[in-house]
Amino acid sequence: MTRPPHRDPIRTALRHAGARCAALGLVSTAATAAGLLLPAVLGHALDLLLAGAPATAWVARAAGLVLLLALLDGCAGVLAGTVDARVTAGLRKRVTGQVLALGPRASARFGAGDLVGRLVGNAAQAGTGPAALAALFAALAGPVGGVVALGLVDPWLAAVFLAGAPVLALLLRAFTRDTSACVTEYQREQGRIATALAEAVEGHRTIVAAGLQTREAERVLRPLPDLARAGHRMWRVQGRAAAQAVTVGPLLQLAVVAVAGLLLSRHRISVGELLAASRYAVLATGVGVLVGRLAAATRAHASARRLAEVLTHPAPAHGSDRLPPGPGRLELRGATVHRGGRTVLDGVDLTVPGGTALAVVGRSGTGKSLLAALAGRLADPDAGEVLLDGVPLAALRHDELRRAVTHAFARPALLGTTVGDTIAFGLTTPSPADLRSAARKAQADAYIRRLPDGWATRLADAPRSGGEAQRLGLARAFAHPGRLLILDDALSGLDTVTEHRVAAALLAPGPGPTRLIVAHRVSTAARADTVAWLDGGRVRAVGPHAELWRDPEYRAVFGARAAEGAAR
Repeated sequence: MTRPPHRDPIRTALRHAGARCAALGLVSTAATAAGLLLPAVLGHALDLLLAGAPATAWVARAAGLVLLLALLDGCAGVLAGTVDARVTAGLRKRVTGQVLALGPRASARFGAGDLVGRLVGNAAQAGTGPAALAALFAALAGPVGGVVALGLVDPWLAAVFLAGAPVLALLLRAFTRDTSACVTEYQREQGRIATALAEAVEGHRTIVAAGLQTREAERVLRPLPDLARAGHRMWRVQGRAAAQAVTVGPLLQLAVVAVAGLLLSRHRISVGELLAASRYAVLATGVGVLVGRLAAATRAHASARRLAEVLTHPAPAHGSDRLPPGPGRLELRGATVHRGGRTVLDGVDLTVPGGTALAVVGRSGTGKSLLAALAGRLADPDAGEVLLDGVPLAALRHDELRRAVTHAFARPALLGTTVGDTIAFGLTTPSPADLRSAARKAQADAYIRRLPDGWATRLADAPRSGGEAQRLGLARAFAHPGRLLILDDALSGLDTVTEHRVAAALLAPGPGPTRLIVAHRVSTAARADTVAWLDGGRVRAVGPHAELWRDPEYRAVFGARAAEGAAR
């Protein structure tokens, strides 16, 4: 089950600033109308002055239009800024929600760095779309209104301008097409750099330890020449369009003024109308303004397309079912998953009785973590299904699923302001007693007591090793008990003594959740009730560790040292 595709992100985001967008459109239109009235008023005032008639009222009207234009331009600037901010905030909220809904699928599809680039840069650029469209409409209304006004002065003036209008239309069409291609290429190269940089930041310790900083910097910046070429191409396109507009526009203006002069000599128009016609010719040939507005709208549209790629990527949909009373029985029925053109899990059938502990073991690449992800619906099978107490996970309500299933990972993401917030992070809020019990169970209480402010220590001020971070992640999982607890290599960073204590608490006999543990150590597998041995994407065997240990190939899963210990 997947969510339906999202609509156009700009149109949806307009809901966050609908009134302001309407006001911006009205203000921009009013400013254009005032700009179109001004030449006619000035021309009439000039005719009155030349005729010696009273012109004070018309001069005052012209001054009022100038003041009104200044006021409307100021209002348009303020409204454009607020609309940009609100639409950008709405887009970022939607994209963030979609990324969280996609979960691991988002970074697997787009890359962490590219997602950050889209969320920060592209959302800000796309957020300017409504204001850019309003400005483009006003910029288009100016030339159209200028042509209409020329026709009102004298039809011959409009006819002269329209004779050259197709050339301007072709220039604008070519500019829009070329700009769209340039912007798309530029944003794609930006995404490549962002993705490579995120990968380098994540693996910085490995890079430094290997002394490969220079080589890695070269890898991150490898798309830079392509980015520069795309940027230079954008400026060339815009510069060429501006140069062509500067060439064609004045010629049309000159033609209009020449015809207007001829009409004046024949007493068909007045001097004031000649002045108005010259101003309307400038408005009608305002291609330079249109080029800038088109460029802004095109960039916003290209950014919106990149956001739409994320928003329309199918996210897992959740049902409306609730779990019946039950012990947390987990079942995988024919679960098959394909990744990168290969089958990682192939028809896996597995049942974990409620309240028991199952260790999942296997060589690297056999699909252990993917099986754990299926069990908690962090991924969906391409075929088959996963059930918890007889209910398919896809049929469960989202909150019902997340309350029932708890995860701990090898590299937990620690969220929250303080250490206490981190452990309490979840759909439910554990009591202080539950938090302390979870910390003791995860062997994190001694670490927390050593911190300057204990549980109230800011997470950013709490130095921690990989093992200490893993203990905090385990404490968070233990503090939110559900029916199913999934540990995906969550004990790998612990020393042997700590791992023994945590495993003893985790696997102690008595009532508790069903536990699925991706295990790499013999001691962890030995304490589990049952072991599922994955080999080549299939379950090769299920049984107690002591029985499986008789198989030398099973022992080899844990390495040569384990096999030698068994031989002795």
